[in-house]
Amino acid sequence: MKLIKFVLSKVFLKQVLLAFAVVLVLVIGIMQYLKITTNHGEFVLVPDLSKKSLRQVDEILEQAQLNYVVLDSTNFNPDYPRFSVIEQNPKPNKQVKEGRKIYLTINPSGYRTVSVPDVIQKTRRNAESMLKAVGLQVGEVTYINEIGKDMVYYIRHEGKNINPGHQLPKTTKVELVCGNGNEAEVVVE
Repeated sequence: MKLIKFVLSKVFLKQVLLAFAVVLVLVIGIMQYLKITTNHGEFVLVPDLSKKSLRQVDEILEQAQLNYVVLDSTNFNPDYPRFSVIEQNPKPNKQVKEGRKIYLTINPSGYRTVSVPDVIQKTRRNAESMLKAVGLQVGEVTYINEIGKDMVYYIRHEGKNINPGHQLPKTTKVELVCGNGNEAEVVVE
């Protein structure tokens, strides 16, 4: 009974109203502070940086008061100039706050090099699959008089024989020298 009388007393009700008023003033004050410090409602449009060099990107983003970070540059794209922007995040024409970081993917100077797999003494079909798997292309296929029909005897690049493990740029065309199934002619002098 005493508890109910205390809860309904003027002193308790004054304290509850005072606590509610203090919390309300604190919440309104914090909201106004956050609105001012976070530049609420103020945005900058992200410029289109596609095919721009890093020097151009630096100038453009400095004017827009934005920052950038280079994420990756491993996948060469021949449709874009070397060392230019391939992708950006956030995308162009998105609204962001001043000082936001724009994440860029840059086109490297060329295709990365890959190691030529060991396709000697493998069938032509198997050798083509292995070469495609590492990113090389099979250009011309030449046949020589050897008993192993469609067996690879040499790999050539630009007219020179190359060994397995040789480094070539990805997408390079190589020539396979295969046997035609005829016996090699032995010349005895």
